[in-house]
Formats: sequence, structure tokens, C-alpha cells
Amino acid sequence: MILIKLGGSVITNKGKPLSPRRKSIDKIVKTLKKINEPIVIVHGGGSYGHYWSVKYDMHTKPEKYSTRGVSIVKNSMIELNKIILDSFLKNKLNPYCLPPTDFISGNKPITKKIKMIEKIARSGFIPVTYGDALWYGQKKSFILSGDRIMGVLATILKPRLSIFVVNVDGLYSNIKTKKLIRELKGRKPLISKSSKDVTGGMNRKVDEAIKISKKGMNVFFVNGNKPERIIDAINRKKFHGTLFRG
Repeated sequence: MILIKLGGSVITNKGKPLSPRRKSIDKIVKTLKKINEPIVIVHGGGSYGHYWSVKYDMHTKPEKYSTRGVSIVKNSMIELNKIILDSFLKNKLNPYCLPPTDFISGNKPITKKIKMIEKIARSGFIPVTYGDALWYGQKKSFILSGDRIMGVLATILKPRLSIFVVNVDGLYSNIKTKKLIRELKGRKPLISKSSKDVTGGMNRKVDEAIKISKKGMNVFFVNGNKPERIIDAINRKKFHGTLFRG
């Protein structure tokens, strides 16, 4: 089984509020049709969830955030999720929408429910879930990032591969020259942090990727603007991106 995260910066234009990149989504989804094993999809919030969570100053730590803000974030994520699901259906694939509340309670994973996701994937559906604003309890809520969901699902489902589809070729050792880090094992490179990304941006992705790889599973960072690279990673062809070796 393969676990794939569609980054918000690939499926939306992060610089413009509520702007999906429909052509990019369709190109990626068409590419996914070439995969001949069960897949599970997680997607980020991009200019939908992130836009509103920044506006209402909501973060990944449980706090008493604005109830209005929580409602708007959740509504925007449903809207973006619908665009993703529509693309799957248009391309003759069978998505199975799974809001994160189906398998997360508070901020704790429900193992039994997560194991059910594998059964759903093996029955011919493509489970699709996403980052969201969640109720925590005690009048608190928090932002659950798609990257964190990747870590949770990988730990329990133990996929053959985990792939983070991002809007760059991978991790760079030098951002100016765009010198690509081809492979990492267990160590974290220095990454500049984006102040606007409430879920941690590339830092969070790298943290989750390292955690997954330390459990013995390979993780790839792939450029979603060149979706054929997803297939190259899966088929172990000459790979252009960053590999976190398990």
C-alpha cells in the first residue's frame, strides 16, 4: 500500500485566498490511475484551510480558538475536499471521503478505525482524508495538519512507501542554487521556517518524514508539478526528488 500527501501548495495557489489549481489536481489524479496497488490520499489546506486559520490565529496546539474561525476552516476544507473528490470521479477513480474525525478523537488516533482504512483501500476504493480544525474538548480546538495525519497513518498502516507531493523538486541544501538533497537518513537539515504557515510548512513535513523513515519505511518528496515523478518513485525508476531512507 502507498500513502500519498497532496500538499496545499500544489493543489491550491497559496498566494491567493480560496484558489484551487484545478489543472494541477487533474494532472496528478490522472497520474494516480497508473498505480496498480492500494493507495490512501491525504491532502493539505493550502489557500483554503491555511488562509482562514491564519486569519483567526489558530495553531496546532489545542487552545480556546474562535468558534467562528473553527467553523469557517472546517467549511473551507469541505469545499476543497469536494474539488479533489470531483477530480477523482471525473477521472473514473472511486474516492472514499474520510474526514479526520472518522479516525481521530481529540488529538489521539483510533487504531481500530485506522486499520479499517487499509481494508477500504484494498476493496477498490481510494480513501481520501485531509487536514482540518478539530474539537479537542474543554472548549478547546486545534489544527490537525495533513502532515501529522501522514505520520499517524504511516505508523499504524505501515505502507510500502509514503510520498509527500510538494511544489518543489525536494529538499535543497542550498536554496539559491537549488542544489537538491537526494537522500537523507535520520538527520534533519536546516530549513528556514515560514511565519505564515501555521502547520509548520516544510519543517513539519521533514519532521514527519524522518519519524516515518526511522520506523523502517522509505519516504519520498516529489514535485507535484511533474506528477510522473510519483510513478518513478513507486516503480523505483531513476528518481528525481529527496528520499528519506527507512
